[in-house]
Amino acid sequence: MIIESKGNMYTWITHTWNPIKGACPHGCVYCYMHRWGEQRPIRFVESELNTDLGCNNFIFVGSSCDIFANDIPSDWIIKTLLYCEKFNNTYLFQSKNPHDFTSSGVWRLDKYVLCTTIETNRFYKGIMGNSPTPKNRAKEMKSIPIKEKYVTIEPIMDFDLQEMVELIKWCNPLQVNIGADSGHNNLPEPTKEKILNLIDKLKEFTFIDQKRNLKRLMV
Repeated sequence: MIIESKGNMYTWITHTWNPIKGACPHGCVYCYMHRWGEQRPIRFVESELNTDLGCNNFIFVGSSCDIFANDIPSDWIIKTLLYCEKFNNTYLFQSKNPHDFTSSGVWRLDKYVLCTTIETNRFYKGIMGNSPTPKNRAKEMKSIPIKEKYVTIEPIMDFDLQEMVELIKWCNPLQVNIGADSGHNNLPEPTKEKILNLIDKLKEFTFIDQKRNLKRLMV
C-alpha cells in the first residue's frame, strides 16, 4: 500500500511504500516504529507487489524499516527494486548500511536518491544498536560514484564539529537534511550554537534542508 506522506516526513516526499515490514535489525532506540509497537519479525509482503505506485511521485521506499540492513535477504531487495522500475517515479532509498546500495545495484535505477543517516560523528552504542558506525557509513557513501546522494542528520546528537563536517564531506551530498528527536528519547543533543556552526560549515559545500522538528533545539 502506498501511503501519502504526512507528519514529520521530508516535505519533498509525496508518499511512502514499505514492502518489507517488521522490526528493523538495527534496533536504534529512537526509532519511531517503537511507538507503533512494531516488534514482529522481518518479512516480505508479496501482496505489496500489486500496489499501484502511480507516476510523478517522490516515494520513500522503506520508511518504516531499513531495507538494506545486513539481515535483509537480497532477493527481497531485488524484488523491491524491480517493482519500482515499473513506474515513472523518483525514489528515496535511505540506509545506515550504504554498503548494500552497491551490492544491490540500486544505483542503476533511472530515478532515485541514495541517502544515509549520520546523526553524529560519534558512535553511541547504547543508542545506535546494531547500526554500522557513522564513520563506516560515510566511507561507504564516499565510494558510490553518483551525484544523487543525500545525508540526513536526524535525530541530531551531540557531535565534534570538525570531525562531523569531515564525515559529511566524504559523502559528497547534494543535500543534507537536519532534524531533531521527536520521540522524547532523552538523547545527548547539541546546543543551538553548535547546530548553527555546523549549518554554516555545511552550507559551504551543500544545500541544507532544516526539518520542522529542529525548531525545538533552535530557541
